[in-house]
Amino acid sequence: MLEKHRENEVHVDKVEQGPTSSIAFGLERIGLIAVRAPIVSCIILVALIVGAVFGIYRIKIDDSLSQLFRSNTPEFRQYEAVTKKFPAEEFDVLVVVEGKTLLARNNLEKLRDFITDMQLVEGTRGLVSLFSARQAPAPGKLPAALFPAELPEGAAYDQFIETVKNNEIIRGKLLSEDGTLALIVLSLDPEVVASNKLTKTVGDIRALMKEDLGDTGLSVQLSGVPVMQLEIRNAVERDGLTYNILGILAGCVIAIIFFRKISFMVVAAFPPMIAILIALGALGWANFNLNMFLNVMTPLIMVISFSDSMQLTFAARDRLIAGQDKFTAFKNAVLVVGPACVLTHGTAGISFIALQFSDSDLIRKFGEAGLAATIIALVTVLSLVPVFGVLFVRNEKLFAVKFQSADAGVQALRNFCYWIAVRMVGRPGLFSLIALVFVASLGVVYANLQPRYRLADQVPDKRQAVAASNRLDAKLTGANPVNVLIQFPKGETLYSPETLQTIADVHATVEKAAGVGNVWSLETLRRWLAEKAGSDDVATLKEYVNVIPEHLVRRFIDAEQDAVVVAGRVPDKDSSQLLPIVDKLDSELDAVRKKHPGYEVAVTGLAAIAARNSAGMIEKLNRGLTVEFALVAIFIGLAFRSWVVMFACILPGIFPVVMSGTVLWAMGEGLQFASVVALTVSFGLGLSATIHFLNRLRLESKPGVGSALAVERATVLVGPALILTTVVLASGLVVTVFSDLPSLRLFGWLSAFSMVAALVADLFILRPTAMWLINLHAKLQGPDKPAI
Repeated sequence: MLEKHRENEVHVDKVEQGPTSSIAFGLERIGLIAVRAPIVSCIILVALIVGAVFGIYRIKIDDSLSQLFRSNTPEFRQYEAVTKKFPAEEFDVLVVVEGKTLLARNNLEKLRDFITDMQLVEGTRGLVSLFSARQAPAPGKLPAALFPAELPEGAAYDQFIETVKNNEIIRGKLLSEDGTLALIVLSLDPEVVASNKLTKTVGDIRALMKEDLGDTGLSVQLSGVPVMQLEIRNAVERDGLTYNILGILAGCVIAIIFFRKISFMVVAAFPPMIAILIALGALGWANFNLNMFLNVMTPLIMVISFSDSMQLTFAARDRLIAGQDKFTAFKNAVLVVGPACVLTHGTAGISFIALQFSDSDLIRKFGEAGLAATIIALVTVLSLVPVFGVLFVRNEKLFAVKFQSADAGVQALRNFCYWIAVRMVGRPGLFSLIALVFVASLGVVYANLQPRYRLADQVPDKRQAVAASNRLDAKLTGANPVNVLIQFPKGETLYSPETLQTIADVHATVEKAAGVGNVWSLETLRRWLAEKAGSDDVATLKEYVNVIPEHLVRRFIDAEQDAVVVAGRVPDKDSSQLLPIVDKLDSELDAVRKKHPGYEVAVTGLAAIAARNSAGMIEKLNRGLTVEFALVAIFIGLAFRSWVVMFACILPGIFPVVMSGTVLWAMGEGLQFASVVALTVSFGLGLSATIHFLNRLRLESKPGVGSALAVERATVLVGPALILTTVVLASGLVVTVFSDLPSLRLFGWLSAFSMVAALVADLFILRPTAMWLINLHAKLQGPDKPAI
């Protein structure tokens, strides 16, 4: 039986006599422009590559932790305003020192030396630590330091340590209750954090950690926004290099194994590589910033372009084996396979357009970049595959003779595809019903996935920052700030009785809120003065505020003195666990709002923004994916001008998404930003196999050819390329498992799994479904009217 299908390899010219109307409305012919003047085209290509290299150097890295939630919503605008008024948290390095012997006299001396040395690091503005604590002030004098210049010894030292552990300023805030963990808050210069100087500054701090505390037996780790940003920045740069190298190697190795000629490897693998280069260069010139999502643009471009490059190369190779000259072979490949290439890029483009409905500026930018890269990849592949084929393929007649009888690798894949096709078309109704029930069952599981988000998912989890934050979560109630902003009405000042009472009421409410700890504000100083100095008058409070270092004052009091912040911290839990904490705190503050009308009291901070917005944003993206199912099916149906095609692509298109969702559910995972974006993009990309098969089936469906035979022929002709491209694409995406970024690892393996699932759907769901719908069409419309 297989011999019947091999006629397609020998008489490929007959296939071109199929349907005359292009499913791409003739757009595939842009691939024939460059091949008319291949040398000139290569000169233009070199110029574009040079320009792209300069464009890549323009790409900057967006390492902001708030990038996912950056939007035009009132909540985010308020968060930005608070960050500008009270910029400390954005520039704080959190030094976490831990050990059972932390408060041993020798270790405490070395810790003080370490803190002194850190203040001399270039780029630091000041710090807060347990050594910042003060004794009760004497009348008319500033309070002395809690820690004397010379620490006591023996029993006196033990008594002193008890005093330190019970100090209300540092207890539970800068020193854990059990005295085994100390937090040092080091404030950096904003210019250092925003520049490449951050690497040196953090490096100097790490060097001091080793030099001053290396022999103490204490664990010292860094966290905080600047350290997280630096780790994100380094991971993004490192991952980009990894993906480029491994993705390119995967494409080249598989191409050379199956084509067994360097020239065909160049024709198949080099256009996608060049597409990556030109697309990234274009993004650089368009001032796109590299971030955790745009960092996957390299494997995505490879996914988009390599599939079509392989299909074009396979088609041209078959025509060369059939005896056509190389110009005719590559021209016909573009005319026959090109329409499907245009359509696959169109569906990928729809996937990226769907991301424009997100509330996140980051995800919308990713969608814009993906759409631009899709267009660039289409033009690059359609143009360069025939150009490289004409320039690099040599001795096509000898090639034809050699491979007509010796093509074991590809022939083995054809045999496998034929074996599957025969069984799938044998009982199309039964297999279609099984597929429908199976996909529906998976859909029920997918519908039960819940949104998930943690700030730590944006940060490399194999580095220090996340580990240090986890220790703060365990010992000091958390590392993530939740702030309550208090803005004064006109006529009220910072030191007016009503303002001070409002601050006190808010502070007390935040302190009592379940899940919130480490609360600081102007009220902290006011209470300490009342207890230790026996004075709660405004003049004393103002005097102490004026002598505190500026960088400490700006943590709680705006420079204009028209707003203050009550700062608390929460652990880095999933947003579904944080949202009740934030909502309950907000509702408890209603009593303060009623008691002090005119004062604006708002809960803000990155943790609060994430808790409130992440679930809604993820659900909106997921709903957009559902709408995308319908839009893509209609788009493909209109392109083929066939309702059979429209319905045939629905089940195989949905299967990879619901199958991937079921895997997430089985792993106890929910829908994260990375997973829902991966599924949205993978849906459009996974339809590549479906479109190429349906395009081939359309060409094979000629008068006198039964529907079963047409399905079998189409499977045998396009199947090997589909299998090879899936292997390459999955390999290119799965390299993201080497990333330090959890969200990127999730995006990569889930996208790779979706690609494999799409191939399974194409082989085992699309074939019987298409066959059943074609037979149904014949019953309704008659056998003389083509279904596709």
